[in-house]
Amino acid sequence: MTHTATDAAVLGLTPDDVRQAVADILGMTPEAIDHERNLISYGMDSMRMMRLAGAWRKAGATTTFRDLAEEPTVERWHALLTAGRATPASVVPAQRPARRSTGDPFALTPVQQAYWIGRGQGMTLGSVACHAYLEFDGQGVDSGRLESAVRAVIARHPMLRARFLDDGRQQILADSGWTGLTVHDFTSYEDKDARRRAEEVREGLSHRVLDVAAAETLDVQLSLLPAGRTRIHFNIDLLVADVASIELVLADLATAYTGTPLPAAPAYDFGQYLEDHRSWCGPLTAPDSPAGRARAYWQEQLPQLPAQGPALPLAVRPEQVTRSRFSRRRLTLGKATWGSITERAREYSLTPAMVLATAYAQVLAAWSETDDFLLNVPLFDRQPLAPEVPGMVADFTNLVLLRVDAAHPMPFADRARVLQRQLQQNASHAEYSTLNVLRDLRRARRDKRVGAPVVFACNLDSQWVGPEFEAALGEWTWMLSQTPQVWLDHQVYKVGDEVVLAWDAVDELFPEGLIDTMLDAYGALLEELAAQPDSWSRPPRIASPEQLPEVAR
Repeated sequence: MTHTATDAAVLGLTPDDVRQAVADILGMTPEAIDHERNLISYGMDSMRMMRLAGAWRKAGATTTFRDLAEEPTVERWHALLTAGRATPASVVPAQRPARRSTGDPFALTPVQQAYWIGRGQGMTLGSVACHAYLEFDGQGVDSGRLESAVRAVIARHPMLRARFLDDGRQQILADSGWTGLTVHDFTSYEDKDARRRAEEVREGLSHRVLDVAAAETLDVQLSLLPAGRTRIHFNIDLLVADVASIELVLADLATAYTGTPLPAAPAYDFGQYLEDHRSWCGPLTAPDSPAGRARAYWQEQLPQLPAQGPALPLAVRPEQVTRSRFSRRRLTLGKATWGSITERAREYSLTPAMVLATAYAQVLAAWSETDDFLLNVPLFDRQPLAPEVPGMVADFTNLVLLRVDAAHPMPFADRARVLQRQLQQNASHAEYSTLNVLRDLRRARRDKRVGAPVVFACNLDSQWVGPEFEAALGEWTWMLSQTPQVWLDHQVYKVGDEVVLAWDAVDELFPEGLIDTMLDAYGALLEELAAQPDSWSRPPRIASPEQLPEVAR
């Protein structure tokens, strides 16, 4: 069935239906939501708006994320959904693509392709996997039960059995390349020596490149420490998992470890999802398709886009780095500080994520030789094309470019509004991949380097590690992520009531002390925003390199 712009009315939604959908996604009672109040003041954010837009479009509406973001109120959304819009988009394809045979190779997504090519030797800042390495410290974890649980999780999620072929395709196999649980027994050591040996294990595993050509996409190892203490070393390649997928894997691992059987692997796999997604986006050459409109949008943006990320001070050129190794630095915003920032953000109709993105951009601008640069913003973009999609483990990541033009001073809240509006518009046209945009930009700027190696990745929507996992397998105590061709990757996530601000950087690129100084400036700006209401209505005060002592410069 094909839906047109006027078909939204057949959804039969009442204002209370829209309010109920909003309440469900925010975890509120519908009675607490005013029809005319800006939903950001209740905690609505871009990711939730994208999920609502996707669900309504799948049901036949043509309302886009951009439409919802323009005026986020129940009243306005109901008007959009029942009146339709002039955008002739259709999420539901006129004819569903033929089902692919399970086990057949299928193409990589643009983001997967970038990760796969970038990990190769000979690439600038390459020879590194895009992966996440986490550690969990617990008590009395049983190695046999843990190995059985890992095997159950691999059987449950097909992409954990995927291999990546030399021709740039991926294929789901019956078995994974994981050879079993490696156990490091340090129980006979003194505490100090045991900790040192466990850190040696970390050093070896946290920068490891898994053999994805042999379907090795997940590795779990266990260190046994004195007094019954244990440490789980968890490594997953991001070719097969986004943030939500890691949450699913960890939750299923805890479930299987406690003895509860996991559901069988679904018949609908990631390959079929990609087929459906391509049909949903339509051809780039069709001006009325989502992909065609997105391409036209980005073609209009090209003349204004800067060609590169922030021009930060470098100790060496990227191509001179022979071995790309990341290290992590982090700040933590406590409950009170984060609550204050969130409350004031809502007063300005800003999402908390955009407050953090703006503060990050302001610090980068203070240290960049150029005032106009690109930020690379990952979107966790799984579309509700089938009932199985929410429970699937795969890399649904999309990337969106965000232009930061800091040439002229501006009150912090005004700058955040500008960036929020731009990100919403850009995310509404994500059907044309950022990799395509960068290729187009490269062709248009033949005399310039093109790239966006500085990243802002925010996931405030959920907890990575749930209480069930921590009770069964241990507390999340350490993490490192790596991405080829990336200089600096800022990741935001929640742990309990606190917000962790992590910077993963290639230290060799930067002068000694630079990243620490910038991170301190970032933390100071956020503390100022939390404590001083007037800081939102004036340009931020960030120490520039010239104002710092010689050592910091």
